[in-house]
Amino acid sequence: MRTKIIATIGPASASPEMLQRMADAGMDVCRLNFSHGNYDQHRRVVETITEYNRQNDKHIALLADLQGPKIRLGDLPEEGVALQAGERISFTTRENNTEDGQVFISYATFAADVKPGETILVDDGKIALKVISTNKHDQVVLESVNGGVLRSRKGVNLPDTVISLPSLTRKDIEDLDFILSQGVQWVALSFVRSAIDIHILRSRIDAHPAEVKPRIVAKIEKPQAVRDIEAIVEASDAVMIARGDLGVEMPMQTVPMIQKNIIRLCQKAGKPVIVATQMMEAMIENIRPTRAEVNDVANSVLDGADALMLSGETSVGKYPVETIRTMQSIISQIEDYDAIYHSHTSNHPKTGDRFGSDAVLYNAVEMARLTNAGAIVVVTHSGYSAMRLASHRPKSKLLVFSNCHHILQTLNMVWGVEGFFDGEPDNSDQLMQRIGRRLTESELLEQGQYYIQVLSTPSWKKGASNTLRLGVAGEE
Repeated sequence: MRTKIIATIGPASASPEMLQRMADAGMDVCRLNFSHGNYDQHRRVVETITEYNRQNDKHIALLADLQGPKIRLGDLPEEGVALQAGERISFTTRENNTEDGQVFISYATFAADVKPGETILVDDGKIALKVISTNKHDQVVLESVNGGVLRSRKGVNLPDTVISLPSLTRKDIEDLDFILSQGVQWVALSFVRSAIDIHILRSRIDAHPAEVKPRIVAKIEKPQAVRDIEAIVEASDAVMIARGDLGVEMPMQTVPMIQKNIIRLCQKAGKPVIVATQMMEAMIENIRPTRAEVNDVANSVLDGADALMLSGETSVGKYPVETIRTMQSIISQIEDYDAIYHSHTSNHPKTGDRFGSDAVLYNAVEMARLTNAGAIVVVTHSGYSAMRLASHRPKSKLLVFSNCHHILQTLNMVWGVEGFFDGEPDNSDQLMQRIGRRLTESELLEQGQYYIQVLSTPSWKKGASNTLRLGVAGEE
């Protein structure tokens, strides 16, 4: 299976027993959602996955998802606050000023940032409100567009407003310190608005004394991010298309083409791309997905996603293991249609600092196609070569060898990558001979089958794939 599965961990899946069952079922990446849970709970998941990898010679990755500047309503009566269409209500940023029927909103500069006529959406867009007036200090008068019931702690979206909240909140900065102490492979930044947000996070990560540093996933869920998407792709290490908030803040009919465009940009840049939100939401309660959800998963695979992400389905759902198995079966079925699935156009490198390496990697994919090679075997120290090869979506297997476990875990989120550890510092010829024997002994290749070798010379040299060879399985 080429397309990877990310599973969000929560009360339904955090026990060591359930994590092991999910890993055995096909989970490639564990997502730790820092909007929920505490540090002890997250630490136990990290320890469990680390031990599972050690015992089973696996490389399941860890993705830590920062909460970001999420805007919510305050506490309301249990029955909520009912609104009729056309009825007016006040939102306040003063938590102790709600006794006269005003509703608290957790956005200190809300009154200063919004303007009359702008739309405010509550509870994933179920309730729409229009700004009537603001005192620019602590109070905004709104009019209900469609009516409904406001309930405690529901999320608020401001699709028309230029918000002044920082990309990293105080909680995010505290969470990031903990995340960096745990040696995770990926950290996701929520509510990205521009490439500047990515640079701010990267500067904090680079300045931290942690021995291993996570790579950055930019979550695309704001209209501003869509407008700056090319710069965001360039600045980040991977992209997540977070369709929940994105579908609230933008016309929902635009989201499918936004998804396809972002995937195309990421493939061109050689960077992983994740499709997320409501992939198989029916399986939170039911043992089977809907036909529409099966189509959504299938089309996301056909679009070329590196990974598909499960959220509530595995964090709080009744059937986390069954959901992973079902998603895996859909992915496998779609990937079997070679004529459709492996029809992506390779991105021929033109310029750039890594033009030489990119040209070697591009030609590795072309050679694999021409020789009908069973695999492309790449030796990597940084992971760059594996990601660039994966972006071409080759039909051949993509077998990646590295002397760094952290890199192999990082690559476990990348399309098609099967990772193997090799820590012996031999020269290039000895290294490839040893790898060749391993491929046939483990039956990854059949005797006499062609495979493509991609490596740096000297072996384990970082940053430059400069050698391309045609090998035959079983021949030394």
